[in-house]
Amino acid sequence: MKRIFIAVKIEPGETLSGMISSLKSGLRNENIKWTNPENIHITLSFLGDTEEEMISAVNTMLKEKCEGFGKFELVIKGSGVFKSLADPRVIWTGIELSPGLIRLNEVIKDGLKKTGIRIEDRPFNPHLTLGRIKTVKDKNVLKSLLDKYQNLEIQKTVTDEVILFESILLNTGPIYKPIGKYKL
Repeated sequence: MKRIFIAVKIEPGETLSGMISSLKSGLRNENIKWTNPENIHITLSFLGDTEEEMISAVNTMLKEKCEGFGKFELVIKGSGVFKSLADPRVIWTGIELSPGLIRLNEVIKDGLKKTGIRIEDRPFNPHLTLGRIKTVKDKNVLKSLLDKYQNLEIQKTVTDEVILFESILLNTGPIYKPIGKYKL
């Protein structure tokens, strides 16, 4: 059994890297576990603990659904927190919904259902997790840093691959090991 998820990997460009550095610097006295830049991704579907035979079925489905799909552009824009500013848990930057991303998510969710995998039934909210907040003493600093990026277009990137990852949880942070890569 492996803990798996399906994602699009994002390589941080100059502006996204600068944003992350600015957030880390401005929030250096807070208790935040920052995402390793190598692990930045858009989760399309989190499957959790999955048996080997189901992983094989997911692999086959992804090969079929991704082949010939076609690459598309993504726009990384804005910033915010999950839960709320009063009780922040995750710092994120957003992904503009594009027709390609919406269609890719729908095709993969449909493929998972037909494979017999139960998936979360909630709206698709594409984002990049930048940090997981343990505690924040000064929420005004957090708010002012997020406001700086709230409506800013941070990066454009072309997506041409979907990756099936195994998530290995360690005390030092997760390791995301690619199990399969699927060209679009």
